[in-house]
Amino acid sequence: MEVILKQDIKQLGEKDDIVNVKPGYGRNYLIPQGFATLATPSAKKVLAENIKQAQFKQEKIKKDATELAGKLESIKLTIGAKAGESGKIFGKVNSIQIAEALKTQGYDVDRRRITFETEPKTVGEYIANLNLHKEVKVQIPFEVVAE
Repeated sequence: MEVILKQDIKQLGEKDDIVNVKPGYGRNYLIPQGFATLATPSAKKVLAENIKQAQFKQEKIKKDATELAGKLESIKLTIGAKAGESGKIFGKVNSIQIAEALKTQGYDVDRRRITFETEPKTVGEYIANLNLHKEVKVQIPFEVVAE
């Protein structure tokens, strides 16, 4: 019996795979639990179309991320923070401040995609990592200055 998996199932397959299973396993477990549907010819055509559309969307997202990465490579940010005489800042610089600084320069980047190699806790230069896509990553240098 052929079924199309709706989600990843350990030791059977991943989402959108067409797999052969024993009829009892498919009828009594996979289909009633919502883990799979019957692999009819029409369901296979719908699956093929969905995969093609999802692939097209992923390519477009990756292309946009690559373009944005090319623009972001030449940027250097300056973040102002209150600091003591020793150079230690009060609090810390976080991804929200980096995202706002990028937004003021015209780049809209989600703050959850920004990470740091080392947490900025003193005045100085640091690097922020932007994960624009699972295959596209950019490093942006920024400087923390005392206000």
